[in-house]
Amino acid sequence: MGLLQDKLSRYTEPQRLQGLHLYPYFKEIESAQDTEVILDGKRVLMFGSNSYMGLTNHPKIKKAAIEATKKYGTGCAGSRFLNGTLDLHVKLEKKLAEYVGKEEAMCFSAGFNVNMGVISKLTGPHDYIIYDELDHASIITGIQLSFAKKLKFRHNDMASLERRLKQCDSKSIKLVVVDAVYSMEGDVAKLPEIVLLAKKYGASVYVDEAHGIGVFGRQGRGVCDALGVTKDVDVIMGTFSKSMASIGGFCAADSSVINWLRHTAYPYIFSASMTPAAAAAAMTALDIIKAEPWRQEKLWELTHQAIEGFRQLGFEIGRTETPIIPLFIRDNDKTFLFTRMAFDEGVFINPVVSPAVPPEDTLVRFSLMASHTREQVDTALDKLGKCARRLGIIK
Repeated sequence: MGLLQDKLSRYTEPQRLQGLHLYPYFKEIESAQDTEVILDGKRVLMFGSNSYMGLTNHPKIKKAAIEATKKYGTGCAGSRFLNGTLDLHVKLEKKLAEYVGKEEAMCFSAGFNVNMGVISKLTGPHDYIIYDELDHASIITGIQLSFAKKLKFRHNDMASLERRLKQCDSKSIKLVVVDAVYSMEGDVAKLPEIVLLAKKYGASVYVDEAHGIGVFGRQGRGVCDALGVTKDVDVIMGTFSKSMASIGGFCAADSSVINWLRHTAYPYIFSASMTPAAAAAAMTALDIIKAEPWRQEKLWELTHQAIEGFRQLGFEIGRTETPIIPLFIRDNDKTFLFTRMAFDEGVFINPVVSPAVPPEDTLVRFSLMASHTREQVDTALDKLGKCARRLGIIK
């Protein structure tokens, strides 16, 4: 056995959990991603999905994907930079730019690639990236690939952010990077305060709207729209794999920024472009979100129902104010056990354990879709409450 294999063979945590019948990952779903799914031959309620608008099984979106495949084929066989740009991609980008209130947009084949490719190319060795400690892994990867100086501030702590901005050279580019909605905790960035500090210190602002698009703002335009800071945010990023029922992502900014990124962002230049089906699905989902405001309204009704229900049961749910509701367990093995017990009761939820979070902050992530019913939410509350009482998580 070589040194590499010898080192990696010592990673046995998955095998330990499998031996305890607590391993929660890579479960095979045998049905459409909907409010109920079939897993291991068993029908369970899905409360672990990012499909906030409940569109992944929408007949219009499936039809659009099928028709695009018939017209363009299954793939583009090249990057956008060379032979992989379709008129479909360009049409989608124009719609997205208008939707989020920017001059231009550009699409990537994965949301992760947006943050990795864009953030790493916006700054240079003499510049600064100032970022929230709870930013998504894709943001952290983009920051790691940058040659800029990297300064982390405490989560949503404006005094900490200002201290970091004061450390920067006033003549250098300063890029503040935050999530609009934090995907595990469910809380929202203090964008108005961040924008004010950015103006005070001559910084630019980059906002990841992955979990904000569809959920917040007019016609689901995101947190930047909802808080009235769109014009003050320099770059807005979003994904298609959540509210927009597809795969891929985009960034939107003024024309000079997009022109630079189209010719420098490695995941854009050196990755194959979005499939025709994915582009058509995202574009149709966007049209539906704009045309059917009831989905957004329904999602918020369910969110308030669930948050109130979990609090009444005695769960610790932190600072969430979104359809992402963390149920803090604060113990790795108990988090896995709670997840397994919930599944046995017919409720699918996602465990979040170390090293993704510190061991004392482990949680399960409960997330809602507009297509859930109030009855399904009540059923989940009842079953999760029962599991939590058995484990001593709540009284």
